[in-house]
Amino acid sequence: MSRSDLERVATAMVAKDKGLLAADESNTTIAKRLDKIGSPSTEEQRRSYRELLFTTPGIAQWISGVILYDETIRQKTRDGVPFPDYLVKLGIIPGIKVDTGAKPLAGFHGETITEGLDGLRERLIEYYKLGARFAKWRAVIDIGEGIPSHAAIEANAHALARYAALCQEQDIVPIVEPEVLMDGGHTLERCDAVTSGVLTEVFAQLDRQRIHLEGMILKPNMVIAGKKCPTQPSAEQVAAATVRCLKRHVPAAVAGIMFLSGGQTPAQAALHLSLMNRLGPLPWQLSFSYGRALQEAALAAWGGKSANVAAGQKEFQKWSRLNSLARSGGFQAGMEQQAA
Repeated sequence: MSRSDLERVATAMVAKDKGLLAADESNTTIAKRLDKIGSPSTEEQRRSYRELLFTTPGIAQWISGVILYDETIRQKTRDGVPFPDYLVKLGIIPGIKVDTGAKPLAGFHGETITEGLDGLRERLIEYYKLGARFAKWRAVIDIGEGIPSHAAIEANAHALARYAALCQEQDIVPIVEPEVLMDGGHTLERCDAVTSGVLTEVFAQLDRQRIHLEGMILKPNMVIAGKKCPTQPSAEQVAAATVRCLKRHVPAAVAGIMFLSGGQTPAQAALHLSLMNRLGPLPWQLSFSYGRALQEAALAAWGGKSANVAAGQKEFQKWSRLNSLARSGGFQAGMEQQAA
């Protein structure tokens, strides 16, 4: 794949009115979600749930790609079609989560480093053969007393850049995900300052690793106050602060920006994205790469029961459609209550 092919895939990921479904929860994470609805986390139950999402009628109108987990990319529909092949037939691009999770950063209490670089080249070769055309790596930056340290930011940014280089070497579009967590009691202004520092370091490291910016996607947090902050900003303040921060630190050459929802409610994530897209013109497409914000209602409606598949799919359709509206600034507060 040439640079132009990487650009073609990245551009297709941020196609008009579309975004990504993040269905790349690890088995540990999906087990917690299934436990909440009283369902066992067996391999078949996990497969059935992912099939519910992927076979939802009409989703190719709103979903450009799906991030898969190692187990999921190897699974098949009930009719025996590999999930990546099924998605491609719909016009949806398969992707893959390749990091192996955040582990404690030695010498830096309360901070983490994302691992998974060892053997990554060989895994990417296999994932490409399985159908993946983009990948995802998440770095986790926590805000607290005395953290994040510059060392933690630098270490995670360096790992993100090395991952991105390996992806592009193997003709896979990297999603670069530096997530500043919204846990804790920090203000919007503190999140802005930390996010600014993180993005500055990430793009410096990407430049050093010779990353082709037009062939990558940025998946950042929104600039938002911590959940425990006593003063919560308005949706308009979040949108304005996020766009201002991105304009200052993200090169215009980047193919697109696809936000994570990061613990926001589905309605908050959709509204913030919609308001940002009203602040144009912007140098990049602003889209979504949501997990819980797209799946939460679908998972609850399904409840782990085969009789409820249609109900789960209806909820997934609804939130996919609402976030599609947010891509062009068309989602408004309260719309989710009127949507069928």
